[in-house]
Amino acid sequence: MDDYPRGSLDHNIPFLLTLGVSPPNSSSSHNPELSKSIKDQAIHVRSDLPTLDLPPAQALLHYIQERDASNLPCIAYEHQLRYRFRVKSADRSFLLPPRRARLPEGIEAPPGAVLHSPFSPLTPISPLYPDGLIDAQWMLKHQELIPSVVLCFYNLVSDPIQSTLSDNQIKSDVNKLRNLIIQSGYKIKLAIVLLSDPVGDHTDYLQDRIEIIRRGCALDPKSVFLMPPNETHEDLARMAENMLTTLYGASIEYYKELGRHSRKKRGRGVAPPPTVPPTTGTSQTLSLAGWNVRYDFKSAVLAEYRLEMENALRSYEQAYENLLSSEVVQLIPSWSPRWNEARLLADVIAIRSIRCLLWNAQNSAAVRRWQFHRERMADLVERLGRGTSNYGWEAWEARWAIVMANLMEKAGIPELDPAEMRLYLNPEKNIMGERLQPWEFLHHTGYWYRLASRHLYARRARARAMPEDDRRPPGSSPASHIASRGFTYDTFMCPEPHEEFPLEHMTYQGVDHNSMIIDCLSRALNEFLQRDQVRLAAELSLELARELSLRQEWAKVVELLRPIWQNMSFRKERWPALAEEVSWALRAAASKTGELGDVVAIDWELLDRGFMKRKNWQYDITKSLQLITPDPKPLISIADGQTISPISATFVFRDEEGKAGQTTRAQLCLRSSAHADSAPIPFSRIQVSFNGSINTLVLKHQIEEESKQQKHGNIVLCPISLEDVTPSDRESATEDSTEDERGTELQGTADLTLPPGQTLVFVLDIPLREQGEVTALSLSASLETESFDLHQSLKLRNMPNMAHIWYPTPSTRKRITRPVSPLSLRILPRPPKMEIKSEIKEQYYTNEAITLDFDIYNAEDVEAPSKFDALLFCDEDEASMTAPSFTMEVMSEEPSKEDNKKSSASSSSGRESKVSSYLLGEIQPSSTTTVRLQFPPIERPSRYELNLRVVYHLPTNPGTTIIQTAVFQLNVLNPFESNYELLPRVHPDPWPSFFDAEGIQPLSLPSQEDNNTVVSYKGLHQSWSLLTRYASFASEDLKVVDVDIKVLGQASQQPNTPPPITCLITRQHGESLAEKGGQVMKPHTIETTWFDIVAQKISLDDRGPAPLDLAMVIRWKRLPSSSETAKSEEGDSEETINTTTLPCPRFSLFGIEPRVLAQVNYLDTPDSHIPLILLRVMIENASNHFLTFGVSMDTSEEFAFSGPKLSALPVLPVSRREVEYRILPTGLGQSGTEESRGEGIGENDKGKKRGERGYWIKPGLTVRDKYFQKVLRAIPASEGVKVDAKEGGFLVWVPTGNGGKDGDGEGDA
Repeated sequence: MDDYPRGSLDHNIPFLLTLGVSPPNSSSSHNPELSKSIKDQAIHVRSDLPTLDLPPAQALLHYIQERDASNLPCIAYEHQLRYRFRVKSADRSFLLPPRRARLPEGIEAPPGAVLHSPFSPLTPISPLYPDGLIDAQWMLKHQELIPSVVLCFYNLVSDPIQSTLSDNQIKSDVNKLRNLIIQSGYKIKLAIVLLSDPVGDHTDYLQDRIEIIRRGCALDPKSVFLMPPNETHEDLARMAENMLTTLYGASIEYYKELGRHSRKKRGRGVAPPPTVPPTTGTSQTLSLAGWNVRYDFKSAVLAEYRLEMENALRSYEQAYENLLSSEVVQLIPSWSPRWNEARLLADVIAIRSIRCLLWNAQNSAAVRRWQFHRERMADLVERLGRGTSNYGWEAWEARWAIVMANLMEKAGIPELDPAEMRLYLNPEKNIMGERLQPWEFLHHTGYWYRLASRHLYARRARARAMPEDDRRPPGSSPASHIASRGFTYDTFMCPEPHEEFPLEHMTYQGVDHNSMIIDCLSRALNEFLQRDQVRLAAELSLELARELSLRQEWAKVVELLRPIWQNMSFRKERWPALAEEVSWALRAAASKTGELGDVVAIDWELLDRGFMKRKNWQYDITKSLQLITPDPKPLISIADGQTISPISATFVFRDEEGKAGQTTRAQLCLRSSAHADSAPIPFSRIQVSFNGSINTLVLKHQIEEESKQQKHGNIVLCPISLEDVTPSDRESATEDSTEDERGTELQGTADLTLPPGQTLVFVLDIPLREQGEVTALSLSASLETESFDLHQSLKLRNMPNMAHIWYPTPSTRKRITRPVSPLSLRILPRPPKMEIKSEIKEQYYTNEAITLDFDIYNAEDVEAPSKFDALLFCDEDEASMTAPSFTMEVMSEEPSKEDNKKSSASSSSGRESKVSSYLLGEIQPSSTTTVRLQFPPIERPSRYELNLRVVYHLPTNPGTTIIQTAVFQLNVLNPFESNYELLPRVHPDPWPSFFDAEGIQPLSLPSQEDNNTVVSYKGLHQSWSLLTRYASFASEDLKVVDVDIKVLGQASQQPNTPPPITCLITRQHGESLAEKGGQVMKPHTIETTWFDIVAQKISLDDRGPAPLDLAMVIRWKRLPSSSETAKSEEGDSEETINTTTLPCPRFSLFGIEPRVLAQVNYLDTPDSHIPLILLRVMIENASNHFLTFGVSMDTSEEFAFSGPKLSALPVLPVSRREVEYRILPTGLGQSGTEESRGEGIGENDKGKKRGERGYWIKPGLTVRDKYFQKVLRAIPASEGVKVDAKEGGFLVWVPTGNGGKDGDGEGDA
């Protein structure tokens, strides 16, 4: 777009000119270029006041200039701005072009002549006079010469003495500027900014001064702005934004008025007469159709100022059609300068129309408009011009494509940003239903630059095709030839033929087509690369490299082509012609720049016969750098797939399986696809890598005198013997540091010279060492010359659709088809003869130390150096379960050995615990080594898997590792499970008196503190009976040594403070299991134990509930086996007692709620077998309230009773009272209800003999809280009382057998 006249294609933005503050830089200063004739007649608008250099004024001007919209994208997304201005600044004066131009000297105006604008075709001093349409001068007039708004800066003096004089000077200066503007004839908006002093009175008096100035200058309120002093940056920005928004509205009105004026003149329908009729040239003035084109163009440009793009587009289209009609352009002869001016105007209108379409996001319409103008111009030039078969038309085509790219760059379309990775935009909705051609979509700018480069190629070709006579300068050619040349070549916006492509002996330079092509290709390449269009990028890179080669810029060619050559997709897509062209171009540039590695790599690739053979080219890779002796010698490494290699390789195992310790046969085939006349390739080393236990295979070049090769045709069969070479076996004289870093290799020697078209088949017997899967991965072929070293890597691939070939002889071949890849071999393990034996029990128990002995028996024929691995893995899914650590030691049969009982601890990590590579030493044949694993007591039931492994090798074959494994299950279970029942009892001692706290005597209960501090407990006390039932879940008999109950500490207890309660726990029925020598429990049997608990609180004031945490402790041991019994008799075995702790659920003791306890005693009657029952009801009141209870006993046919039938019983706070009843069963309710005590022992049936006969009676006892009217439940508190689960209340046992003696000794209670 730079080829077009300045200002003709600029985006039209309202022009704002500031006065009174010096511009900070020259780029923002107002310095319009005026011709001498116009400058002499210009109106000088000048202010007499000095410029301001105050910081607030500079800050405000800087903010306004930063909002200059000249460089904003021309797209509707930016239309959301509140204002858009092109901002320029001047000191105190500027020039306005005359609205009416005077006639030049020597020309007299006829009578009644009217003067016109100096930019009008009606004015003799205008270049358009008399029949020109319009040029860029009119657009520059509104963009740079005539502002829509003039903003003047003034300072308000705060000194009261000088303020009046200063205000009068401001008024005079503003009135002078306003009068000059009015005299110029332009309706420019004049606005002023008043900057107040930071010192002075800024109250209502300041507003009065501003109002006086405004009225004295005849300005409207929207034209005067005040900038208060000491404004912050935010306040300054807010004030400037409001000011610019206000001025933008006035600016839009200015351009609307100009648009109305233009439309008004077009509506007259009459062509205005010129000031002076033309007397030279054609003596022809501009027609009415031409004036309509001018008016429509003006209306469109003024609509752009107002951002009315739809109206501007309509006016542009109307001007375009009128311009190319038969009434305007077709009447202009092609030899006339007006012809090129009309073409230029058509281009400008088309470009501005496309910009309007892009502004409104009508992308496909913009492309159609671009294509329409291209076709229209081609038709016009073919009919009326010099045709399209010349360099001038190709120059216009290239320029037209670049214009489209520039418009898109100026628009800044976000959808086509490279980050979006979009190649083109979809059409707009209104044309989406139409059938669009691919080129009617809006592609990214790379497409347009590439199109421009094609036309630049054509321009250069047509320029070079011109005959020498046409390229001569005008002074050296006959006039007739010059005249004919003027009708042959189109020179619209391009030079003449002798300047386009001058003769060689000319001193001046012609058009640099090469630079223009390189510029377009570079821009296009950058866009295609950003969008990953690899193929087009490679094509453009090759074209760009050709152009750079013409300029001999070899370094740029290498930099450009090397990435393409390295990652070229043409190889995979089988386009050898393109790949070959890139390779030859890069080689030529690399040889010039000294890139020797690229030269060798390209020569290596071009050896392949898939490329065309070049005449007179020496295909010998060893002489690639024949004339160069580099220092140091370069090393070129070519990876697989990086180039097209002239060699290929396959590897085949003959068998699918093999066994460790044996050998397997394989074949390595190396094929040459080099040109037939090329030199043989003398490889120095071939290396094959495997991913399994097979060592790296290395073949070295060596020509043997007695060769065992077999040859038939182009197949050469080479048997090779291999041997293991360790780092210590290699030559110590080697200087290669990497030689020592390699491990053991399989090495062999052979003649590695590969002639073109030949296949070398190496027959290999590979020893197998360890079991597992082995796959041949890659091959590396090395070539060493005097000037370079070359390493070619090839991956050994399995080709499913191609059968692999096995060569039994050079003349025969065999196809190998198998389900697995012939590149893979499954190595079976050598059967181990080492045995791992152990007698592991079915179950182990928690809290028990576990010791496991494993016997390792060597059944091999020779001694075996061995290592032992143990891995314990937890099979539980819980995240909290971890594998315990353990220790390992060897229990040798020879106690004199130093390593006897040398232990090793395992390393535990999460759910695994292991010991690795524990050295067992040499195990002699037919001997046994015992390994002992010791596990600490395990606290939780769990299940483990114990993996044992013995790794050994035989001295006869040290390279083969033999492994014997064994897996054992280790189950750890709880040996016991238990349940508990806490039953209340009546403490025989009286409760302490609430009214005599000082006289409370503490119970003789021991303190739970470990120290010697004596703590007196004087609170409430209660008795309880704990019934425990524990069952054996072991799979064998266990001996329970002792059972006990212990109190657990409370986590919430404060340190150094006594516990809130103290407990005394005793076993009932006297003698413990430990005193009896223990008890043997069979599997799945249940035992019962009773414990008495007496608890007392530390203080009488504490009567709330108290938690009690207990645990049942069972001490037990296994019953010894027969072997262990024998050892114990000999005194060699010690019995281990294990302790299992079973936590009880938390019990809650005490409480402030009243409690009713029922207990019975049996008194023998001499005349009856039915005893007399003494029922005692204890009512406890642990609260601070005086409570009254109603106690009633209902009569029954089942018994007779003595005691209160209905009574009111008052109970003091923190006290208890007892009610006694004597019950004599009548036996009437015994029928059908008598049962045996042997049917089961209930919660309160402890102590009764099994088989005792009796029955239950239900006393109708009711205890009611008189205040709350709540019936209290009677709680059984002794033997012979239980809760009636069906009907409620409680039942009393009536014995009918001879076992009534259970109550002996209790009758007096």
